[in-house]
Amino acid sequence: MTIKQELLDDLEKRQKAASFAGGQERIDKQHAKGKMTARERLDALFDHATFQEWGIHVQHGCHDFGMEKKDLPADGVVTGVGQLDGRPVASFSQDTAVGGGALGQRHAKKICDLMDYASQCGLPFVAINDSGGARIQEGVDALSGYGQVFYRNVVLSGCVPQIAVIAGNCAGGAAYSPALMDFLIMTRENANMFICGPQVIKAATGIDTTMEEIGSAAANAGISGNVHFIADNDEHALSLVHELLSYLPSNNVENPPHMPTPTISLEPDESMNALVPEDSKGVMDMYEVIRRVVDNGQYLEVHQQFAQNMIVAFARVDGIVVGVVANQPKVKAGTIDIDASDKAARFIRFCNAFNIPLLTLVDVPGFLPGVQQEQGGIIRHGAKMLFAYSAATVPKITVICRKAYGGSYLAMCSRDLGADVVLAWPTAEIAVMGANGAVNILYRREIAAAEDPQAKRTELTDEYHARFASPYMAASRGMITDVITPAATRGAVSLALRNTLMKSETRPPKKHGLIPL
Repeated sequence: MTIKQELLDDLEKRQKAASFAGGQERIDKQHAKGKMTARERLDALFDHATFQEWGIHVQHGCHDFGMEKKDLPADGVVTGVGQLDGRPVASFSQDTAVGGGALGQRHAKKICDLMDYASQCGLPFVAINDSGGARIQEGVDALSGYGQVFYRNVVLSGCVPQIAVIAGNCAGGAAYSPALMDFLIMTRENANMFICGPQVIKAATGIDTTMEEIGSAAANAGISGNVHFIADNDEHALSLVHELLSYLPSNNVENPPHMPTPTISLEPDESMNALVPEDSKGVMDMYEVIRRVVDNGQYLEVHQQFAQNMIVAFARVDGIVVGVVANQPKVKAGTIDIDASDKAARFIRFCNAFNIPLLTLVDVPGFLPGVQQEQGGIIRHGAKMLFAYSAATVPKITVICRKAYGGSYLAMCSRDLGADVVLAWPTAEIAVMGANGAVNILYRREIAAAEDPQAKRTELTDEYHARFASPYMAASRGMITDVITPAATRGAVSLALRNTLMKSETRPPKKHGLIPL
């Protein structure tokens, strides 16, 4: 006996109707805006013909406000699992062509079921957001749906990587799910993300503002720091998902993907010796250091538009994935401020959760001074870096290139905060503070009494610098593993990583630490 042909025809008809959700007119509107449809995004994200859709026949259950007459195929969200570069990944894509992609109870249940599956199977989770927000007709059921999604975002946190793509509207409560995820990618032209829009702000405060000021990709990436990557369009956003996942394990039990690099040399790179300016006041570009240390000069910078005095990036050294944290002296002299502290601490915590070794490159004169910084809570925010590094149990390799002063030296993964290997260049200046500041405090009276105060200050500054502001004082006290030439950095870092990959630590049992939020 074979299945009746009419049943097969009916199934095909239903599948086509769901796949063509919203109709051609709405699909054309998406394309006219330069946007892909929900299903096109998933087709572009996954390897060809590997996406297995979940819940294509789901319909909303609302019978109020005329909703009983509305057909919302798949309830406005496409969910399922596919192969991304050969490994399974769970994803949903909200369909703005179906009811504006608004979230209702069954829409949320589809997402929650998929998140539960990702948790149980250890799969990365990718959310493609393009929604008008909560489905008002469903009232508290829609609100409850958001809460259930938020709860699962937290359950998945630290277990599987969570990536949000903001490809359209993401407003009000809808913005909190991406905020609870690990990385946010936002398209430049067609997306916005905010809690209160310009009209609400005007009504509540009387202040005129624009969507560009509060909800654009530029505002979210460069000012608030909500977004980690800006994409030119949908295709670019999805390619960033691929690139990001190439550095990440599927879950917290796995190690990051290793990429053998038999042709890459670990021999000394003499060009690195020329990176350090002869004048100690000269500015070094830390990007040039990163390019020469990592494989093929390739890395994926995170949060590039935000707190540019601190660089965080994924890269590989001799095939091993590392999380790079580095001061950037070309911006704010490389000082650590509130935003830089938050940026670094969050990245460090992610790397530790997913077994990614940390490589820290140091050239820091201190924390940024200023009334706004003090009143804004630089103590509390700076402490986040101390907490994150101290709590991290992954391999931690630190290279001190130049300045490493005071508390900022400690904050950049010093030996005292658990660094496994600390390397220093001969140009490293490790001290409580810079020589000029120290001399003004220690020898204030002696300088004032001198016949030539300026000459005396210069003499004492040179003496202090030679005695204290060098790597050898710290090395003599066991705070530095070795002093190396800049040229030897890549090889030394590679050896240090390989030697520490199998490290393990035993710490007192506890529910969790309390990072100073």
